[in-house]
Amino acid sequence: MAMNIVLVEPEIPQNAGNIARTCAVTGSVLHLVRPLGFEVSDKHLKRAGLDYWNYLDIRYYDSIEEVLDKYYNGNNFWFYSTKAKYVHSDVSYKDGDFLVFGKETKGLPESLLKDHYDECVRIPMMGELRSLNLSNSVCVGVYEALRQMNYPKFKTEGKIPQDKF
Repeated sequence: MAMNIVLVEPEIPQNAGNIARTCAVTGSVLHLVRPLGFEVSDKHLKRAGLDYWNYLDIRYYDSIEEVLDKYYNGNNFWFYSTKAKYVHSDVSYKDGDFLVFGKETKGLPESLLKDHYDECVRIPMMGELRSLNLSNSVCVGVYEALRQMNYPKFKTEGKIPQDKF
């Protein structure tokens, strides 16, 4: 299994490219919900994802409802929002969960947050600042989920041979 990252109407190709790279290195599936604010062939998207595109499982949908209808089972989705009451690290993630993020300028639709309020999580931030960059938020979310599961599928020994320095 893998984590699932859902981007609802992403607008900035560099963010989507960085998120694609994060998905590739973590074995996560990237789900993109249209409309996208860029063309999939966009050079900025490709550049941000570097040469990781071959390692990426990417899927496209016409609405968030399509994603929910296909995968939602009542306890496998986490909706990231600055308006959530739960902190992202205080919930328990499971292998195969869906981490859902909204567009850079507006976040997720209010109606979606209201319908899934107890499944909404936030990343704590200082003061009155609005939010983290979308690609940073995805990285924080996916790595917290993987940490809780003790990094399945990863080599965690991490010893670098001395001749590589």
